[in-house]
Amino acid sequence: MRAEHLSRRLLAELIGSLLLAATVVGSGIMAERLAGRNTAVALLANTAATAAVLAALIALLGPVSGAHFNPAVSFIEALRGKLSWSEMRSYTLVQVAGCCAGALLAHVMFELPLWQQSAHIRTGSAQWLAEGVATFGLLLVVLGHRRSEDAPWMVACWIGAAYWFTSSTSFANPAITIARSLSDTFSGIRPVDVPEFILAQFVGALAALGVARMLFKKSSIDAPITEKEPLVPIGYENTQP
Repeated sequence: MRAEHLSRRLLAELIGSLLLAATVVGSGIMAERLAGRNTAVALLANTAATAAVLAALIALLGPVSGAHFNPAVSFIEALRGKLSWSEMRSYTLVQVAGCCAGALLAHVMFELPLWQQSAHIRTGSAQWLAEGVATFGLLLVVLGHRRSEDAPWMVACWIGAAYWFTSSTSFANPAITIARSLSDTFSGIRPVDVPEFILAQFVGALAALGVARMLFKKSSIDAPITEKEPLVPIGYENTQP
């Protein structure tokens, strides 16, 4: 029964990650084609599509898997005792696979070469700091929101805003970062720049956990789930301080 439950959750994470990455990459391609070299308009379109699909996917799949779609979120959930470490590894594997498949799907939909290597330079201390800040804010929203129905719009609003106020345009997700290195399009990142982005994301996530433990009721942040309790998806638990 437990294995069946995990399989269902992993399928939800795979589908959600695939659709999220397809949206990020695909909307970037469409925006660049239609914006007439206006980068601001292209980024605005990319932002709107990403925020919209995040809200929809979290609302749809949150009750099934928690709607992580992000290894940094799953890692923090394991530290909180909400996921076992073996479950966290399984979540991470399907999230990365799903995001990579989503990037390839976007290429197919826009009749681009399937396999690409991004040449989009994204490096330097300012962008690493930006990724840390973007992921910190995302995890603080995830850990600190009070009502389950607030999770979709709060996460979507944070990512939408962070697209614009961070110099990195807020990847805030190691799986998405890896997938975007496979696309030499508007949303891409050079493979050589990926490790520093991912390190900054995990540092930001850990910082958010530390701050959340100070800001919010401790029992809501670190309450482990017992064998008799059902898994409570992230975004669908009571975190009232």
